[in-house]
Amino acid sequence: MVTQQEVEAIGQTLVDPQQPLQARFRALFTLRGLGGPDAIDWISRAFEDSSALLKHELAYCLGQMQDSRAIPVLVNILRDTHQDPMVRHEAGEALGAIGNPEVLELLKQYASDPVVEVAETCQLAVGRLEWLKQHPGAAAAAAGPYLSVDPAPPAEERDVGRLRELLLDEAQPLFERYRAMFALRNAGGEEAALALAAGLRCGSALLRHEVGYVLGQLQHEAAVPALAAALALRSENPMVRHECAEALGAIARPACLAALRAHADDPERVVRESCEVALDVHAHLSGPAFQYADALLRLRGEGP
Repeated sequence: MVTQQEVEAIGQTLVDPQQPLQARFRALFTLRGLGGPDAIDWISRAFEDSSALLKHELAYCLGQMQDSRAIPVLVNILRDTHQDPMVRHEAGEALGAIGNPEVLELLKQYASDPVVEVAETCQLAVGRLEWLKQHPGAAAAAAGPYLSVDPAPPAEERDVGRLRELLLDEAQPLFERYRAMFALRNAGGEEAALALAAGLRCGSALLRHEVGYVLGQLQHEAAVPALAAALALRSENPMVRHECAEALGAIARPACLAALRAHADDPERVVRESCEVALDVHAHLSGPAFQYADALLRLRGEGP
């Protein structure tokens, strides 16, 4: 049983900008695992930070906790147009993940946001809430082998070839393409990993970023070349490059290490910081001090 004083010490680490980013991430995911109002309060305080990467992860964790007490702070972040788009996007996704229908009208409002990644995220969140309304009790059954609360339930289709076609079909609704993505992740294996990797060339930056996240969950070596190429592409959206970096850290093969080191001093802050965190995870997965990285990956829903 963790005491309130221990929660406060963890929270102080999270909100302290003088602490190494890796230590703050560990504090964040510890609070996410603990849950409860005190954890939500400390996570909410950290939105004052200047790091878009950290704030993105704060919103992600609040969504994964699925506690409606986090809704007010997430609504404020979504509404704040001064926030980085990837932070606002994650706040919208988190509101969908919590699953409370009280935010449905707000999400519909922001589904036409001028920032396309925010708009698409809110469209997906609306789709998830409406799917939950139409399929009461089905969310647990659709969860699959991963621990994450996903923006869309996996498709019922199981054929990897047909799922790949759906994922890559720009004419299909984004919600259905996301469903294909999560079905491919759940299928696993090299063919599914390569099908997902092809999604890194799709038109939607939001979808490309989610492909990077899903490949990090899948942790299959076959995806490394595509992830490394996307990370190296300076013209790529930073939120896509960030997820590719974190995926490479999760896969933790030698080729991943080389790609991450090559961008450890990237001029884009969110990419640079993502490589820093990913190198930390890679080091723990590759060495004897395995427990932290294993716990962090499981809290992010990476690894079945």
